[in-house]
Amino acid sequence: MTGPKESPNLAPVGWDYDRNHNGTELSDMSEQEPKLKDFDIESQPRRGSQHNVTAIDSLSMKESIGRQIDIESENTIKYRTCSWQKTAALLFSEYICLAIMSFPWSYSILGLVPGLILTVVIAAIVLYTSLITWRFCLRHPEVRDVCDIGQYLFWDSKIAWWATAFMFLLNNTFIQGLHCVVGAEYLNTMSNGAVCTIVFSIIVAIISWCFSLPRTFDTLSKVATLSAFFTFVSVVLAAVFAGVEDHPAGYTPALGDPTVLAVPLKGTTFIQGMNAFLNISYTFIGQITLPSFIAEMKEPRDFWKSVTAVTIAEIIVFSVIGAVTYVYVGNQYMVAPAFGSLGDDVYKKVSFSFMIPTIIFLGVLYASVSARFIFFRLFEGTRHKGNNTVIGWAAWGGILAALWVAAFIIAEVIPFFSDLLSIMSALFDSFFGFIFWGTAYIRMRSEDYGPRFFMVRGIRGWLGFIFNVFLIVVGFFFLGPGTYAAVMSVVTSYDEGTVRGVFTCASNGL
Repeated sequence: MTGPKESPNLAPVGWDYDRNHNGTELSDMSEQEPKLKDFDIESQPRRGSQHNVTAIDSLSMKESIGRQIDIESENTIKYRTCSWQKTAALLFSEYICLAIMSFPWSYSILGLVPGLILTVVIAAIVLYTSLITWRFCLRHPEVRDVCDIGQYLFWDSKIAWWATAFMFLLNNTFIQGLHCVVGAEYLNTMSNGAVCTIVFSIIVAIISWCFSLPRTFDTLSKVATLSAFFTFVSVVLAAVFAGVEDHPAGYTPALGDPTVLAVPLKGTTFIQGMNAFLNISYTFIGQITLPSFIAEMKEPRDFWKSVTAVTIAEIIVFSVIGAVTYVYVGNQYMVAPAFGSLGDDVYKKVSFSFMIPTIIFLGVLYASVSARFIFFRLFEGTRHKGNNTVIGWAAWGGILAALWVAAFIIAEVIPFFSDLLSIMSALFDSFFGFIFWGTAYIRMRSEDYGPRFFMVRGIRGWLGFIFNVFLIVVGFFFLGPGTYAAVMSVVTSYDEGTVRGVFTCASNGL
């Protein structure tokens, strides 16, 4: 391993470029002769994480990305084509989504003040961990997805790679399943349950499969912009309609006018509070897709612009829509998603209808990320990956079909909105929202400054170390008590008969 050396003429990689405690810059150690098994999916030498989780210089990164683009230049299908604006569009479509309409319900459980505070705190933490993700990807431009990062973080362990891949695919398929649930919910609402819910779920899955067929994020980004725009219109209309109508759905004089609480209602259980917290967290946490997006950017150093713009928009939209809708609906009449709390049937259907693009597109986005992960591993080094071949397109369509069949099954087994959000948040956000990125920070700093980096860097080192250990602890809290609360909520829902059964034709319309 080559030791640190001065590179005075090399510009830093954004604000990620680190120096050792003597002020000398740390260079990439890729001049060692790579072994054949260490070549990654883009035919770039893969630096073993046990030795080289170190910053790379600007020139090395440009050369690495340049080689990847050159490799694709002769292909019909080119992947590294996204600008930061197109990446921002993908992020907007991922975050400005139907889950926004779970915020009013979460605020009704947590109380308006704690709910708004948690919204800002979680957004800030997610922005911080997203920038850690970006920093790690800058160090390793050959990384294609979060599974590569999982292997890097845990000392090149193939077990870590397979475990990450399993969670990665399951998380994405759960999200696809959620959109099958919501799509069937929409069709039932519009038609007043005219067809068996299973049939509606199948229809949504087939439509989503068709829209999943484009093979590059550059193509999907164009649709993503429309999806985010119509979602914004949908949630704004819902909040406005909640304010202008006389009474929310289910209103009776006995229950009275909407009650708004600044703090949680007395008697709120841990399970209720935890599920409300998990619903908010799920909407913000999306780092699982970030490495995949960064891997298709022409200039990855600009990613911070995309994620910062999206985070600011999230805080504003989520807080305002959640608070306004909650204030006008109140605790007594709140359901999730909050479209169901609108008393006027026309208001409900009009606002819900603008959500159609995101109902389809967000599931499509996650299906595309999963299919790309599988497809690249199957066809790396072949002409089928980057060209229009019968085998390539047949495999791509077949992979997507298998993913949507699995999503349909999940949608029928867990056919309810808020509990499905909570389960996904507890199981997957624990790792992909917290544990991975706290570990990534510690690994990067240890490689740059040594295992006692928190002592070498003074107060800055101690603060960084303590905060990232805290992130890891929060992740395990999500995984343990969070999963328990989510599962118990599902059990309670079935015991109380508040949800329809498994694989049933009963309408789930709002």
